[in-house]
Order: sequence, then C-alpha cells, then structure tokens
Amino acid sequence: MTRSWWLDPCKTLDAQTYELALARQQQLTKPAGSLGQLEALAVQLAGLQGQLKPCVDQVWIAIFAGDHGVVAEGVSAYPQAVTGQMLHNFVTGGAAISVLARQLGAQLEVVDLGTVSPSLNLPGVRHLNIAAGTANFVQGPAMTHAQGCQALDAGRDSVRRAGEVGAQLFIGGEMGIGNTTAASALACALLACPVSDLTGPGTGLNAQGVSHKAAVIERALALHAPRRGDTLQTLFSLGGFEIAALVGAYLACAQEGVAVLVDGFICSVAALVAVRLNPSCRDWLLFGHCGAEPGHRHVLQSLAAEPLLHLGLRLGEGSGAALAVPLLRLACALHGQMATFAEAAVADRPA
Repeated sequence: MTRSWWLDPCKTLDAQTYELALARQQQLTKPAGSLGQLEALAVQLAGLQGQLKPCVDQVWIAIFAGDHGVVAEGVSAYPQAVTGQMLHNFVTGGAAISVLARQLGAQLEVVDLGTVSPSLNLPGVRHLNIAAGTANFVQGPAMTHAQGCQALDAGRDSVRRAGEVGAQLFIGGEMGIGNTTAASALACALLACPVSDLTGPGTGLNAQGVSHKAAVIERALALHAPRRGDTLQTLFSLGGFEIAALVGAYLACAQEGVAVLVDGFICSVAALVAVRLNPSCRDWLLFGHCGAEPGHRHVLQSLAAEPLLHLGLRLGEGSGAALAVPLLRLACALHGQMATFAEAAVADRPA
C-alpha cells in the first residue's frame, strides 16, 4: 500500500513576516484598509512566501484530465470523446486556458490520468493511463484504492515539477466529461447537503437533465453511504482521477510551500477534500472565483473562502483562477511599490 504522504505536516505561515507585512500595509499612503481584499492577499502571500514583498511572477498551471464511468447514466450534455479531444486542444493552444497561460506567461502542463481512449499519444501530454476512466459509481466504487493513490501521486508529482522551475503559484485545472456529477456527489457526501442544492447544469443540461443527474447522485450516495465517514474512501468511491490528482496537488503544495489559486466548482470540491484529509493545508489555498454552478457557493462557504471574482464562469480548465492572477500580481505590486507616509512625506492621520 502506498504510504499516506498526504497526511504529512504542511508548512506553516511565517508569522513574523506576516506581521511585518501587515505593519507595512498600515504605513502605505492610503487610508487603512482602503484596498480591501488586495491588502489581505498581499499580507497572506508575504507570510506564505516568508518575504516582506511577495511575488507571483512564476505561475504553473496543471490541467488534470480523466473520464468518468457515470457518464453511462446520461448525466452530461456532451459525449465522452470530448475529454480526449480537448487534450489536443490544450496542447495545440486553442483552449481558453491555453490562451490565458500564454497571456500570463505561465507554464502549462497537461496530465491525462485515464481516458476512454487509452491509445491517445499526444505530444505535450503526460499520459498516465491509470485506467480507461473511472468505473460507474452507481454500480460500485469509482476507483480502487491503488488507482486513487496513483492519482494522488500524480498531483504531487506535478507540484514537484513546478518546484523545479521555481513556481511561486500553482493553479490546478480539470477536464473530464461527467466531472460535475462526481464533484456534486463528493460535495453532498462531505457536506451532508441536499443533492438538489449542489447539483447544476454542468456543461449545459436542461432542467430535466439536472433532475436526472440529481437522481443518479442520490443512487450513488445511497450505495456508498457506509464509507461516508472516511474522506479518502469517499473520494475513491465517488470522485474522478482528475479530482484525486487535484487533491494530491493541493496537499503537496502546502507541504512544499507553494501557494495555490483554486479554480471553480470541481477544483473547490477537491480543495474541500484536501482540507478534510489534512486541515493544515488550508492557509495555502486562495480562491480565484465563485462560478455559476449552484454548488460552488456552498463549497466556498464551508471553506470560509473569499473568492476574488464573481463573473458567472462555468468553464473549468483552471480558467477562473487564471483570470484572477493579475489581481494577485497587482496586490503584490501595490504592497511592494507604494510609498510609505514617511517616504512620501505625506502626513498620516493622527494616532
């Protein structure tokens, strides 16, 4: 059995640097708190990076892909072949995340955990071929323990590659037809929320399709109820390979000391799993946006997360997190480059 590395301690925030950064914010030529969430972001990044003036110039974006056996239940508006087709689109530069990565000067990695087209051999894609997608979780566990551990390890390995090139920020994205069904089922199991609250249209289901999807999730929750108290087994029973890889990546980032910018609903569910497995990872997780999928808001609330953007996004791929990167960079620039009252010879308010 693979050693449970994901339970190892996470790095802790540098409290001294955090306090110094907080003090610096109070000295900058602006009313205290006037830059709102940007101030808190800069201070948190300073504490995480252990430097008074943090920086997020080096961004690593990893897209994890995998197919889902539950698609056999008719839960998606798109055919399963789209997963493999989008892998090609990612590496040839035509996908939204590909465009965003270029604009940000970010490094983009694409990892295929296991699709229904195991013969895929795309240049620029890491094909791991754990299996030809997960099993249908209304009939049994989505993956075996060994498969789940392989997926967790794949996320950790991506973080290690990010560390080798000096990445200061990690963004995980996902691709997998059917993965909003898996994420909704996972969230329902972990939050004990009504299925109707956490089930949405995904890639574009109509009202009848959403109702059918919710019914499928209800069946899966009933089948796997005996494992509900075990977060890892719940992940392996209801999740996807790409969701497990995201969980592994988020935990490895916290252990290696790399800040994470979490993307949309599916990535936020992976973050929820990561925090349940190892609560000390929470400080390392920043949240890019609140998307249009109805369950996203519930998951963010459970994590006490304050997303940076509210743009009605529901694309996935890491796109919402990528769109928030300029805000992080600007928060760092403001924190590091604004003059203090003393430097600018501007009168501060009386103490």
